[in-house]
Amino acid sequence: MIRIDDLILEGFPVLLAPMEDITDPPFRALCRRYGADMSYSEFISSDGLIRGAEKSVVKLDFDEQERPVGIQIFGADVEAMALSARIVASLPSRPDVLDINFGCPVGKVAGKGAGSGIFQDTDRMLRITRAVVREAGDLPVTVKTRLGWDEKSICIQDLAEPLQDCGIRALTIHGRTRCQMYKGQAHWEVIGEIKRNPRIHIPIIGNGDVTCGEDAARMRDRYGLDGCMIGRAAVGAPWLFADVKHFLTTGEHLPAPDIAERVAVAREHLQRAVAWKGERLGVLETRKHYAGYFKGIPDFKPMRIRLCTADTSEEVFGILDNILDDFSSRALF
Repeated sequence: MIRIDDLILEGFPVLLAPMEDITDPPFRALCRRYGADMSYSEFISSDGLIRGAEKSVVKLDFDEQERPVGIQIFGADVEAMALSARIVASLPSRPDVLDINFGCPVGKVAGKGAGSGIFQDTDRMLRITRAVVREAGDLPVTVKTRLGWDEKSICIQDLAEPLQDCGIRALTIHGRTRCQMYKGQAHWEVIGEIKRNPRIHIPIIGNGDVTCGEDAARMRDRYGLDGCMIGRAAVGAPWLFADVKHFLTTGEHLPAPDIAERVAVAREHLQRAVAWKGERLGVLETRKHYAGYFKGIPDFKPMRIRLCTADTSEEVFGILDNILDDFSSRALF
């Protein structure tokens, strides 16, 4: 169970990780329907948010049906992060938590000292955290981070307690360093070491390399974590949450979704995306999911190319109709 102030997530919660250009309201809604216990926004630039930049402000949107939902902010400047926390805390419809991104490894974020770039100045990490907690008021603040900058400077074990002392209510740790990016193996044993620290009393959530029910069960049973977070494995596969939760309860997997379900989810995703982002962006950004929606289907490559090159939603809907007609009677796997 995870308790974050008044928010209670029962059992061993499985959360959808924040991902840029992925975890928008259309995709979050699908993941919640399939059993994700909580989801997070795409990460929002604090600099953009305090300037009122449309690209940042629109990411604050969420539907009440998505709850519980977290808004995640990132930045390298203490004052900008504090002001952003104040903005989020003053929203008429507030999220359930405000999350600080200390984990993003991409160059345009980490290279500016934000995201996992903060590991090069851990004193500033703590100053930012204290400022965000202060300005968020009664809105719970959580942190998502990594192990450290590189293999020679893994330091999250030493930072977990100070972050807790800053007033955060939960800590999610991706088991890689910044320099690993998304390569190599995630080191869950470091996350487990933090959870075993008797002075740690906030929930510790594991992230990195969680792709199936067996992975989630190992995080729970071997490392004693309070929950797990799924990122890349969920792209184009919102039904993964249902399967993972079913496995955690029964030790068995659910049947893979058939072609009708895959087409229906892809269709709904595109409809939601176009309604939220408009025709052009809705079509473009949904393309990231098609490889996942139809993963493993034999002889599907030509259809995938058509899906990812179609310029209008009308074209995509027509292709989806063709997929339903052409593949429904075939053995999928």
